[in-house]
Amino acid sequence: MKKILVIHGPNLNLLGDRESKFYGTNTLEEINQQIKKLAKELDCKVEFLQSNHEGIIVDVIGASKGKVDVIIINPAAFTHTSVAIRDAVSGVKIPTIEVHLSNIYSREEFRAKSLIAPAVKGQISGFGVNSYLLALRVAVTLIKEK
Repeated sequence: MKKILVIHGPNLNLLGDRESKFYGTNTLEEINQQIKKLAKELDCKVEFLQSNHEGIIVDVIGASKGKVDVIIINPAAFTHTSVAIRDAVSGVKIPTIEVHLSNIYSREEFRAKSLIAPAVKGQISGFGVNSYLLALRVAVTLIKEK
């Protein structure tokens, strides 16, 4: 069965209460439920991690080699600061899709630079929850194309 790891970065545990004009009103659990529902329709298995700690995310990416087919990651604030996450993504050679709920290019200038983007297969940004759902559809397509 197709296996996809979904990683939610720092502060995404605060969704639903946090800056709804950028991130919407869905909680992280509601987003995960929508992803699970679509995963079932697409006949794939999803695992989730949310962490506010860079090292935990790096460790989980490193441990996923040979265990998952695709990684979907919303690195959140680490998008703009984490060479370690970028290197982990590059190192495991697992197709990875970067997602963002908001359009990072239409916000503050510092958010327009993703250190992760050069290491991933592609990026989906600005579609709210649909960014994750689109990424899941792409992930399944990437697995089928292998």
